[in-house]
Amino acid sequence: MNQQLQQLFDHLDLETLDDGLFQTRHKSEGWRQIFGGQVLAQALLSASRTVDETRKPHSLHAYFLRPGDKALPILFKVENLRDGKSFCTRRVTAVQHGAAILTLDASFQIPEPGLSHQEPMPKVPPPEACLTRAQLADQLHESLGPELHAAFTRPFAIDLRHTVVENMMQPEARPPRRCVWLRVATDLPDDYALHAHMLAYASDMTLLDTSLLPHAMSLFSPQLQIASLDHAMWFHRPFRMDEWLLYVQDSPSASAARGFSRGNIYRQNGELVVSVAQEGLIRVHAKK
Repeated sequence: MNQQLQQLFDHLDLETLDDGLFQTRHKSEGWRQIFGGQVLAQALLSASRTVDETRKPHSLHAYFLRPGDKALPILFKVENLRDGKSFCTRRVTAVQHGAAILTLDASFQIPEPGLSHQEPMPKVPPPEACLTRAQLADQLHESLGPELHAAFTRPFAIDLRHTVVENMMQPEARPPRRCVWLRVATDLPDDYALHAHMLAYASDMTLLDTSLLPHAMSLFSPQLQIASLDHAMWFHRPFRMDEWLLYVQDSPSASAARGFSRGNIYRQNGELVVSVAQEGLIRVHAKK
């Protein structure tokens, strides 16, 4: 198992301090601050540990309140809002320096049959026909520079493959839509909660910057200040994170220094398994 994959598993390793009280055991990751998907996944895991295993997560709604400090552990406080016959709800507060950095409400349901329909999966190239991160970095090495090229070619916990090649260092204006294949490149146990937590982690990786596509900007645009503000997920059908999933993303609106993005996540057989929505800060500063 490569170091980054082990780090992903470490992020899901929480220490139980008391009933409804958990804390991270390992160092957090992130570029300038803690990666939001990590805190999101850990908050969902904390909530899951307080419900019966027969109840599966079906939705979560989270707010990112403050940047996380990579040097400190994160404390997760879980509040039991309701235990019903079919549904139960938990509220989680992630705390550092005595202040909340994230709040999350998660709802769990005992699976049951019901009506079923879905938006069809778009036709895109299969993952085997798409460039890996390392192959994309090699293709764009002149614009990336040595430091970023090394970062993009190192082993990564999530295998991400864009169906259309994008150069983040030299972005061009295009419609706010993208499709990305993703999976964890190792066999995982048959633990649906684990797969849900890992997808929560991955769901924050490419969604917000979809709102930048029409503006010929990317995460690396120097005049841009970008951060996730809130994040919601709805779990429709079972899936596995060690199988290919297609993340279909669009951004219907950006305004008032905020970008709104949506995502549908499909199994390779065309089943829609998860829907995602996120709004983030996309503040543009004057060039110096």
